[in-house]
Amino acid sequence: MSAFILRRLALLVPTLVGISLLVFLMIYLVPGDPAQIMLGERANAESVAALRQQMGLDQPFYVQFGRFFWDLLRLDLGRSIRTHEKIVTEILHRFPATCELTVASMGLAIVGGLFLGVLAAVRRGRMADSIGMVLATAGISVPVFWLGLMLMLLLSVQFPLFPVSGRVDAQTYLEPITHFYLLDAALRGNGHAFGDAAWHLVLPAVTLGTIPLAVIARMTRSSLLEVLGEDYVRTAWAKGLSERLVVLRHALKNSFVPTLTVIALQFGYLLGGAVITETIFAWPGLGRWLFLAVLARDFRAVQGGVLLLSTVFVLMNLLADVLYAWLDPRIRYD
Repeated sequence: MSAFILRRLALLVPTLVGISLLVFLMIYLVPGDPAQIMLGERANAESVAALRQQMGLDQPFYVQFGRFFWDLLRLDLGRSIRTHEKIVTEILHRFPATCELTVASMGLAIVGGLFLGVLAAVRRGRMADSIGMVLATAGISVPVFWLGLMLMLLLSVQFPLFPVSGRVDAQTYLEPITHFYLLDAALRGNGHAFGDAAWHLVLPAVTLGTIPLAVIARMTRSSLLEVLGEDYVRTAWAKGLSERLVVLRHALKNSFVPTLTVIALQFGYLLGGAVITETIFAWPGLGRWLFLAVLARDFRAVQGGVLLLSTVFVLMNLLADVLYAWLDPRIRYD
């Protein structure tokens, strides 16, 4: 196992180099002059030339990429054209909000998806199975932006149960430590801020986690039904073991490898889907920041955000591969 992890970590190097190259090429895939696009059509030639020199666009391609990669190794992504702040600083301030939303959404998706999937598989052909799969199909079919707007209209406007936007109310005071508001409120012992942050998290987490929940439920049902027909499961039933013990200890664990793959892939979807969800709920995270950077043609900021999200996605897939062997002893990486 340790040798496999070392090999995968070694493979991360060319993977990340390839990602950095693709991210760097973003600025060349845009039709026209990037400096002209960033400054707008009314910019004069002197301003465009100055920005091209500032961004190094007047240098050969290999020089530009070498400088970009060297700055990347030093965690220097430059400054945002829109805010004039260091991009690394802005990412560090906004990534905790996206991470908090993603973890909450994934937790909801895993718990709800496993519950619906197991219930549908155990009650195959019954009403619980039909209702669960109808809900799963509906969850996959509903667009994220429509679901977010409907939840906001119903539960924030018509029935003001949840806040419309933001992470906490303007009246709530919370001095950040890690910028993870739930963690910061717990560390500060601020119960009011913790409850307020959790309440603001409900609607965005439900919106973002609905599609992964439906996908996990369908995969759990499918893989669990296959395992429930195995000989060792029938033997466990014949021994008189309880339904809970047979399903949870013997069947679910052995059927969880395909579901784990789906969870790892859905985590990447959550990072991408956070752009829409954060924009709808004015969530001050990385997704909304990227959306505003695209609107402002802030290519440096877009490069930094995409590079971070891609790296996290690659690391999540590595973690999923490592967990395979823990879940299924038959899997070997020798």
